[in-house]
Amino acid sequence: MYVDMVTARHYEERLQEEYLEGKQPAFDISAGPIPGELHLAAGHEAAAAGVCQHLRDDDAVTATHRPHHVAIAKGVDLERMTAEIFGRETGLGKGKGGHMHLFDPDVNFACSGIIAEGCPPAAGAGLAAKKRNTDSVAVAYLGEGAIDQGAFLESLNFAAVHDLPVVFVIEDNDWAISMPKDRVTDVENGAQRAGGFDMPGVRVDHDDAVAIYDAAKEAIGRARDRNGPTLIEVQVHRRMGHFMGDPESYRPEEDQEAAAERDSIARLEADLQAHGVDEEAIAEMRDDAHERVEDAIEFAKDQPEPDPSAAHEDMFVNPPSGVTDTEPEYDLAGGDD
Repeated sequence: MYVDMVTARHYEERLQEEYLEGKQPAFDISAGPIPGELHLAAGHEAAAAGVCQHLRDDDAVTATHRPHHVAIAKGVDLERMTAEIFGRETGLGKGKGGHMHLFDPDVNFACSGIIAEGCPPAAGAGLAAKKRNTDSVAVAYLGEGAIDQGAFLESLNFAAVHDLPVVFVIEDNDWAISMPKDRVTDVENGAQRAGGFDMPGVRVDHDDAVAIYDAAKEAIGRARDRNGPTLIEVQVHRRMGHFMGDPESYRPEEDQEAAAERDSIARLEADLQAHGVDEEAIAEMRDDAHERVEDAIEFAKDQPEPDPSAAHEDMFVNPPSGVTDTEPEYDLAGGDD
């Protein structure tokens, strides 16, 4: 868990540096080596590491628009993920999806920029596992600002009605974009939502990786044993803005300072030392994680950008006649199957 968390923290700090290159002093979202938006999850690492330690490659995970810590903990290919974030041809989505639309079928990981969008696919993966009579499970991550979304509530109901092996994990960082939690939802404890669907609801009140690990062990074990879904809410903290370039003028300075002081990585490091892991071993883990991140970034920066002609490849619908040099393969108006 420590390695995953250190890797995720350093990865996002480095992405922040790369992202801001060329975008200042006047913020230009299209400039620099990483164009477009970038949402970072520094401070959320324990929620990913504590849960994903219990998962296998055949277990499905859906993440949010802050997906990197979950992707790393699930085992997504770091080089290909980084290439995708940099918009390179060898990325997970051939450089066309960017950081909010990562998909790695080798470890059954996906994410989306749409709030609570990962809940229905996770319920679907749980249904597929049940119909195939396997013991694989699905995990859906979402933020506390998403617990009022219809997709989330409908997925809870569907998972409960069909006793699906799904674990829903709410990452509560106290801020629904720019709104404090108590202004956008009616419950202080998001795990209470489980009560309306007759499933267990558990809240971990502090971002402690070991406490999250214990809660997830029970929930995922319950799912593997085909005893239905569980809802877990984890208190995390947001060390950065909602997106890179966010001035956070809505956020009191004392809240930002408090978030900076609540470091789940430092807490886990202290736990390791208390259990006899010496500083040299911890430093080696940390150095290896940093090296892996640097290698992934260098790999991504060396990769080619997609050829513009590839814009019409891998589409759900073929482009109309005349847009490309080749005619559409199928007649979508009712021709050959």
